[in-house]
Amino acid sequence: MLKIFINPGHDIDLDSGACANGLREVDIALAIGQKVKKIMEGIGYPCQLIQSDNLNGETPSKPNVCGIANASGADVFVSIHCNSAANASAKGTETLVYSTGGKAELLAKCIQSQIVNSLGTVDRGVKTRPDLCVLRETTMPAVLVETAFISNEEDAYKLQLRQRAFAAAITRGITDYEKLI
Repeated sequence: MLKIFINPGHDIDLDSGACANGLREVDIALAIGQKVKKIMEGIGYPCQLIQSDNLNGETPSKPNVCGIANASGADVFVSIHCNSAANASAKGTETLVYSTGGKAELLAKCIQSQIVNSLGTVDRGVKTRPDLCVLRETTMPAVLVETAFISNEEDAYKLQLRQRAFAAAITRGITDYEKLI
């Protein structure tokens, strides 16, 4: 049974992330992350959840997310976010990985497929982002899920009203991944 580390994006005190359509990324990411944790634990998967922008120990008063994840014994790391763009027509789901060809890409494809197929979001694919700390500094397969665009009215509606569906899709993606490894 996999041990899951969940990192809802941003920080309630330091950075609310993207804000649009009356929503804040920090709140949506936490709500989805808490639901992922509840579902995963309900089916027997141990989980740890930390929301903080202190990703690699830069802010002494906040938990060092990557360090704690690496010490936790977690098998996978899932960071949950909402995308945003100046162009309000941009919409859809994309899942980010440090590099292609490994277990992280497999996990990303499983989660991406579940979200797109169950919520009907636009499939923006799996993309590499080696510049992102949570993907670069974690030692287990790690993904960053851009669930949908908070800046797009249609996506924002889903982010506000279908949080459990996003969480269930992420959960199914993780269990699909476990069957493949």
